[in-house]
Parts: sequence; structure tokens; C-alpha cells
Amino acid sequence: MSVNGWAKEAGSLLGTNRTMPSDCDPSLATVAQLLGKHGIQGLVIVGGFEAYHCVLQLAEARDQFAEFRIPLMCIPASISNNIPGTDVSLGADTALNAIVEALDVLQKSATSNRRRVFIVETMGGYCGYLATLAGLAGGADSAYIFEEPFTVNDLQADLTDMIGKFRSDLLRGTGTIVRNELCSEQYTTQFLMSLYNAEGEGLFVARELILGHLQQGGAPSPYDRCLGARFAVHALSSLIQKATESLTDGCVSAMSPSTACVVGVVGKNSTCTPAQELKGRTDFKHRLPLEQWWITLRPLIKVLARSKKYAFEGEKYHAERDETDAGVCDWMDIS
Repeated sequence: MSVNGWAKEAGSLLGTNRTMPSDCDPSLATVAQLLGKHGIQGLVIVGGFEAYHCVLQLAEARDQFAEFRIPLMCIPASISNNIPGTDVSLGADTALNAIVEALDVLQKSATSNRRRVFIVETMGGYCGYLATLAGLAGGADSAYIFEEPFTVNDLQADLTDMIGKFRSDLLRGTGTIVRNELCSEQYTTQFLMSLYNAEGEGLFVARELILGHLQQGGAPSPYDRCLGARFAVHALSSLIQKATESLTDGCVSAMSPSTACVVGVVGKNSTCTPAQELKGRTDFKHRLPLEQWWITLRPLIKVLARSKKYAFEGEKYHAERDETDAGVCDWMDIS
């Protein structure tokens, strides 16, 4: 199989499979049998949360199946960017570009059809990375995500803010609310649109936009193309090194947790973190890392949108915030 030209191709030319090893019939034994049959001495799995979980399952079953005692590498590839062990996963930047481009188009359209508020729904599962970064880059007024629970009081405050902005700026063309697809079961995209239409005091008309699969399948961004090469080089070099170190009588026998890893980028460094170490830092129910670096950027959305809750006085940042905000915004003191 030739891979010439794949760097610029969208989607997965290798195909995808969401089936976990533990879901096979009869369970992990089938996977072990196939690995042994084909003499597999190392495995690189490219994919999203399931790929990470798969590496973890195989590593934890090494005591039971000798066929899993091989170097295992996960290359994180998911637009949701919800895989622990890396700051960014392959595909997230491309999806983010698609969302921001859509937000730009909406705002341009409002220059002729003024007085519009757009409720934009993004993908990402329970992870609010796309909604947050798109809201920040696209100049949104608010961005709702699962990781930061919100109430009807928050919705009311944001609506009041929006009304105030349209009242004070008669030439204001648009407002934008970004909503992660699973941020709330009750406050749906349709609900938010109805709320803004009903309570907007005639100052604007609200419209919804569910981007859906337009966020997937686009030509990879330059960043993602370079990131893919970086991940591949690091994964293969690590796999070869760990396979060499695990040789016993000419056969690979990898039992150490360090031989089953998630390749990633943390800060500026390429990393290779054991999947079993990441297990304690993962919310498996919601398919999320317990700690996500971009959460601290969220107050900037409100600051840049000139929310009443946040204001600049002189050279120092101030926020009228309740106790739930404490600690989140303190790092933004720019004095």
C-alpha cells in the first residue's frame, strides 16, 4: 500500500473501528490469537479516546496473554482533543479552523442583515476544547461547555449582556453564542435560540447553526500535517527503542508500563506517557482528561466580549465574580 500524498488527504484512508478489544468475541483471546498468528512484535494505534483505552486494556491484560507483551503506542487523533497525555491531538486544529471560518462567515453576513444573534453548536463530545477555542478565536460573546456547569442565572446574565450591547451600539451587526453539543441536556441549541428570540426585546433575531460533520473531513491544516509527522517519528522511534530493550532470547517481552504509551505534545516537548499512568487522570464516563490546559483561557472570552462581569480599570484586570470563579481569573492580573 502506497502512502504517497496522504499528508494532504482528509479522513482516514486506513479506515476506523470503534470496537474495543474487550468487546471482541470471545473477548481479548481473539485479539491475542491474531497478534500471535501474524507475529506482531509492536503495535501503533492511531485514533481517539478508544485508541488510548485500547492500549490501556492490552497493557493491563499482559499477565494473561503473552501476545500483548509487545511495545504499544497510541498516536492521539481526535478533533475533540479529549485524550489524556497530550495538549493537542491530531485533527483538532483542522476542525477548529473549520469552526472559526464558519463564525467569520456568519459575522460577515450580518453586515447586511443586521441585528442577528447566532447560536452555534460545535462537536467535541463532552470536551469543550473546540467550543472554547473557537469562541475565543471567533469573537463569541459566550461559550457553553460541559466542564463548566452553568445555570439559568448564567443564561439570564448573558442574555442581559447581549441586550445591553445591542442597545448601546445601534450599528452592531451580530452576536455569537457557541455551545458544545453535550454541554447540557436541558439547555439545548433550540432552547437557547427560543430564549433569545422571546426575551430579546425586539432588538435582534436569533438563529441556530449546527455545524455537524462540516467540522470533520476537511483538508488537514499545515499544523496538523506537521503534527502528524512529529507524532509518527516519536512513536516509531520510541517503539523501536522499547522493542530493542525488551528483547529476551530473540523475542520481545515487554512488561513494563513504560512500553505501553500515549505519544503527545506537552508544552513544547514531545512526550511518551504510560497509559496505565494516565488511567488515574481520566474521566472514562465522559471520555475526558481530568485536567485540561485550555480551561484557564475561558475568562478571556468574556473579557474580549466586554461582558459586564469583567472589566479593565487602568492597567489592572478586575472581575466581578462569585466564589465559583475564584482562582480561575487571578492569573490575568496584567499590572
